[in-house]
Amino acid sequence: MLNVGLTGGIGAGKSAVAGLLVEYGAILIDSDRIAREVVEPGTEGLAAVVAEFGADVLAADGTLDRPKLGAIVFADEERRKALNAIVHPLVGHRSAELRATAGPDDIVVNDVPLLTENELAPFYDLVIVVDAGTDTRVDRLVRQRGMSEDEARARMAAQATREQRLAVADIVIDNDGPIEKLEPQVRAAWQRLRALADGEKADSEKADGK
Repeated sequence: MLNVGLTGGIGAGKSAVAGLLVEYGAILIDSDRIAREVVEPGTEGLAAVVAEFGADVLAADGTLDRPKLGAIVFADEERRKALNAIVHPLVGHRSAELRATAGPDDIVVNDVPLLTENELAPFYDLVIVVDAGTDTRVDRLVRQRGMSEDEARARMAAQATREQRLAVADIVIDNDGPIEKLEPQVRAAWQRLRALADGEKADSEKADGK
């Protein structure tokens, strides 16, 4: 199994890259999706969030009011750290469970937005960083997610810098342009991953005397 980390700043287009990799055959472990699952109603994660932040972060139907919680944690680094201390271990545990189900020939892509911030690069065989310029990312967040420009820039400022992400990259995918320029880059990255995975398999079989 090849264990790959995929990351990129908010608005860089990481999800588009993840989708293409899945089309090529990758198994995707989406940390954002798991982060939502571990704070669903009835979970220990949601109970811990309410204990830390109060019942005001709940919507009328008992689900987590994400915009309200986001407004709290992105305005206060200490509150953001408190939330991460609750959610990240739960996400890590569930991600490990999913990875354990992968076969020896599989390529597992772990979509981890805060890979750089949490210094997780050494835990992967290879790291892919999806990169885009600041203005491009702000424009996407405003147009596609309905954020104000100030909100978009605040979210970006709460993450690692572009330079910090690029420093941990084994493969960089430039997503400053249209989808037509993205697909060939992702296809080339997949071919590299497949070659590495096949090479690891061959080395393993050789070691086993097959």
